[in-house]
Amino acid sequence: MSTQPTINPEDYADDPRVSYMVVEWQRLLQAEEDAAKLAEAEPEMADLAGQELIEIAEQKEQLLQQIAQIVVEDETQEFPNELVLEVRAGAGGEEAALFAEELANMYLAYAEVAGWRTRTLDESRAALGGYKEASFEVKGKDCYKRLRFETGVHRVQRIPATEKQGRIHTSTASVAILPVYKKTTVEVSPTDFDMEFSRAGGKGGQNVNKVETAVRLIHKPTGIDVRVTSERSQQANREKAMQMILSRLQVIKDEEEARARSGERKEQVGTGDRSEKIRTYNFPQDRITDHRIKESWSNMEAVLGGKIGPILDALEQADAALSGEEPQEE
Repeated sequence: MSTQPTINPEDYADDPRVSYMVVEWQRLLQAEEDAAKLAEAEPEMADLAGQELIEIAEQKEQLLQQIAQIVVEDETQEFPNELVLEVRAGAGGEEAALFAEELANMYLAYAEVAGWRTRTLDESRAALGGYKEASFEVKGKDCYKRLRFETGVHRVQRIPATEKQGRIHTSTASVAILPVYKKTTVEVSPTDFDMEFSRAGGKGGQNVNKVETAVRLIHKPTGIDVRVTSERSQQANREKAMQMILSRLQVIKDEEEARARSGERKEQVGTGDRSEKIRTYNFPQDRITDHRIKESWSNMEAVLGGKIGPILDALEQADAALSGEEPQEE
């Protein structure tokens, strides 16, 4: 016997995709109640009523499975359980690269606590340490839903270790949270792509293999550029790069369709644009400020150590308030 999904069909009575199924569900509930009353009131009808209850239970389970499939698949498409995290050093030279790596480590630490799986797809390190740019694969329940508002420019204000006169420097790094969709509706042609192959380099610049397994894929119409080194074969890296590009094209298409339907949403937590300045990390004052919701937090060390849950919660609550929805409890 299959396990019933843990959803309540009554919650989707106003959902046009499944509302007719919810009506049938309600009819079955009433039939179930009537059969139970019949068995209790007329013992001689107990066997017939019992058989009817078995049939109703089977119909309910089938209906529940159908409703759940439609609802859950749609939510997974909107909030897939797989994403690519990208960090890039911005203004500030070596200090920006160090900050980019700190941000990456912050998200990876949070992912570990959340039980998500992570893997480095590609990284380019600066001469004195830190990331010029790096990308990571993250897989796990609600990973995109939780991190989707992290895309944008993160700014750090602190005294670098190399600063002799104690002056506070400002540096930036950009973060992109890119959902990976299993199904896409975008159409592409093989002639839209340029592909390059190289050896996959390890930390410190050494080669992790002696064949050209690393793949760089460029979508010429949009300029989207992806490099993947995580897999052992050229073919696997090429498939991973293609999936990443198709997912990004799907994001672009979805955003364009949303704007065409309703115009740009004025009230929103974030635009999803990596050029938008979203947060400042002020070390001297031990203060982290998110400029979109105008809230601040302290305990910089803990946050950069991965304890960003309260910030993510606040962003979700702000977005739910703007869209008129009740925030989901984690």
